[in-house]
Amino acid sequence: MTSGTNGAEQCSAIVLNTDDPLLQELRADPRVEFIDRAGAQRKSLEELRPSVGADVTGEPIRWAYYPWRATVVSVLGPRGFRRLRLDRNRNLVTSAELDRLSRLRIGVVGLSVGHAIAYTLAAQGFCGQLRLADFDRLELSNLNRVPATVFDLGLNKAVVCARRIAELDPYIRLVVQTSGVTEDSIDEFMDDVDIVLEECDSLDAKLLVREAARARRLPVLMATSDRCLLDVERFDLEPTRPTLHGLIGELRATELKDLDAREKVPHSLRLVDATQVSARMAASLIEVGKTLSTWPQIASEVALNTGAVAEAVRRIGLGEPLASGRVRIDVAAALDRIEEPVVASTEAYHDDGAEPPATADDPVEAVMLAANRAPSGGNAQPWRIWARGDSVRIALVPEQATTMDVGCRASAVAVGAAAFNARVAAAAHGMVADVTLEPGGESSPLIATVNLAPGDDPGLAALYEAMLRRETNRHQAQRSPIAPDILERLGAAADREGARLAVLSATEQVEAAARILAAADRIRYLTPRLHAEMIAELRWPGDPSPETGIDIRSLELPHADLVMLDILRRPEVMAHLAAWDGGAALGDETYDRVVGSGAIGVVCMQGRRLIDFARAGSAVESVWVSAQQQGLGVQPVSPAFLYAVDAADLRGLSPAYKEELAELQYNFRKLAGTEPTESQALILRFAHAPRPSVRSRRRMVFGSVTED
Repeated sequence: MTSGTNGAEQCSAIVLNTDDPLLQELRADPRVEFIDRAGAQRKSLEELRPSVGADVTGEPIRWAYYPWRATVVSVLGPRGFRRLRLDRNRNLVTSAELDRLSRLRIGVVGLSVGHAIAYTLAAQGFCGQLRLADFDRLELSNLNRVPATVFDLGLNKAVVCARRIAELDPYIRLVVQTSGVTEDSIDEFMDDVDIVLEECDSLDAKLLVREAARARRLPVLMATSDRCLLDVERFDLEPTRPTLHGLIGELRATELKDLDAREKVPHSLRLVDATQVSARMAASLIEVGKTLSTWPQIASEVALNTGAVAEAVRRIGLGEPLASGRVRIDVAAALDRIEEPVVASTEAYHDDGAEPPATADDPVEAVMLAANRAPSGGNAQPWRIWARGDSVRIALVPEQATTMDVGCRASAVAVGAAAFNARVAAAAHGMVADVTLEPGGESSPLIATVNLAPGDDPGLAALYEAMLRRETNRHQAQRSPIAPDILERLGAAADREGARLAVLSATEQVEAAARILAAADRIRYLTPRLHAEMIAELRWPGDPSPETGIDIRSLELPHADLVMLDILRRPEVMAHLAAWDGGAALGDETYDRVVGSGAIGVVCMQGRRLIDFARAGSAVESVWVSAQQQGLGVQPVSPAFLYAVDAADLRGLSPAYKEELAELQYNFRKLAGTEPTESQALILRFAHAPRPSVRSRRRMVFGSVTED
């Protein structure tokens, strides 16, 4: 066994420091070529994201000497070289996973198919040391599947493989055994190995390798090219399991070597499972020794093997589940099942026209319909509306509450907005409405009772048409200032309902709000329950319940961007981002919308009771309707922390991000100038924007009309 740094068949790079005397000798030798591209490598290293520390970028340049090429190449130091070379692995393989995998010592026996596998493992950074064993020399007939060249003909196969890997990564440790594995050398080969890859032609060698691996409790992997058969034997987990899955009984390597070639055929056929090999391979086996010198193998099937083995190594190296057994990855069979992809109809995303506002001549019906048009988080419509004589009741339905609707506070805001709409509709029909807010008992924590009586309220009546046209506008806009007098009118609209509107209109204020709200949205995506509830709110064309939730057309996304929703809606994708502490881009959409706003309004009120939030809900609707009268587009923004009032609430929202949510909440309240005794009912972004593509729909209110 040799590391390859001596003798005629050298196969490892010699890595030299700049002050090494050997380097000076090589520079003086006119036969040795020097290649220096370290500057470009260092520049690429410095441009990586996230940035690399000075301890890595400051590593001295090394020089890798390849004797068989008579060439010296400048390379980054070991940490910088590895970081840059494997950067494109992330995040398919994380840096932490690579650190674990880089400690693996893998032995490969048989360097025809094994060559491609060993090279792939090295290329992916799935090992720190490779032990390569093969007694055979490379022939021209091997080049249909072995990734070598005519320059390598006549060399030992293990040496050819080691040289190619050394030219890929001069720092990887390579140990080469040019005698293959025998009874005399197997122990030395197996010592200090973590995983064994066996790709021998000889049935004797297959048994020898497995017996030695089982004695050392080492897992053994094997890949057979035909129909890509991956074979896994977890002797590390099952040290008493039979070798080769018991397919050739209790036969031992010492017994098998005494059999002649003909006597070994039945064992070989049982091993490959003659019923499962491809028809072409089965027919070819009959021709071996007649029209074929040996069984055929092709490069494409070898390449498929490399992926299967690499994944198995990754699982074993990271301690992920992988049982003993066999699996076939049959590309030909998969191609027989090829299907046309499903093409989503672009027509489904076209605007089919907004629904006209629902109105009625009867005052009670008109009040109910108007109340039902109120906004609510996720368009959940968390209420039950019914009439009793000349009164209308709006009861909060707690079963509709989501995790972000902490303590049903968001639902209370929605009930308050519905009550405001009811008052407006009553005034428009020659009635005045007296609203009473009170707890409703076990079935509902809050009921708004709207008592109607003849009377005039011209101020409210003037809002009727605007109230019916109220809508959410999620268009991105170019930031343009909103006139101070308009902002004063919006503040007055909140004041009339007993609340306060805090306005953020300076550019630096809007940008600060955008950063906070974007960070909160990232947490919403990365918290499994919040993410699931957010996705459940969305409605695609053809969904069975379009009368609730948020129509995806109302997101005002270009059709190309809608495709990203198919990624964003996947919980396993969010789980990976959370594990990597990534997902900074998840808040970009919110940031872009908010930062393009002319101003941000925060509706605040004194108190924390549901009744307080309901009263603030009336103010929210008053401000919203007034803003649209002034020609502004309005979008509510509800960060995850909005309805949390203490640490327990934040922990219930997102245990993993409770501290970050607390900091975001503190910063936003400070930015908005919210007093300690005040609560925030809702955040509204105001912008000059075109009309929304669609309006949100509503359930039929008359389905719940009762007389009681």
